[in-house]
Amino acid sequence: MRFNIYKFVLQPFLFIVLVQLFSCSPGACFEQTESLVKATMYDLATLKPLAPDSLTLYGLDRDTNKIYNKALKLLTVEFPLNAGTDSCKFIIRINGITDTLGFIYSSFPHLLSKECGYTFFYTLDTAVHTTNAIDSIHIINKTITTFNEENIRIFY
Repeated sequence: MRFNIYKFVLQPFLFIVLVQLFSCSPGACFEQTESLVKATMYDLATLKPLAPDSLTLYGLDRDTNKIYNKALKLLTVEFPLNAGTDSCKFIIRINGITDTLGFIYSSFPHLLSKECGYTFFYTLDTAVHTTNAIDSIHIINKTITTFNEENIRIFY
């Protein structure tokens, strides 16, 4: 009786190595990974959601890239926050009328998943604004997450 090293040792070893290689491959991230303040636009006269005819939004004292540039009929507006600071300011132009809008908040890291890693969630403390086009802002949900939840209402 002859011992076949290939059949009893190498073959099972190669099988185990191949199974391990393919079973531990990292998966792709399909989750939303950025926490944004989600604002719904409301008509002050009717107190019902109403998209403005035109909306432009960009960050103040940040890069000059516009978040929205003359967006038409946009009911929900998303504001990106900065985890490195506790406040952000924006310039918002609603139907050609310009206002400033600022948020004061705190941030904390949150593990999304093994594939997506960490992101920052925020707790919104205060929303301040000028009153050219915007009449008032109501905070609905103070916790800013990656979920698709309304956080503030902007009445104009």
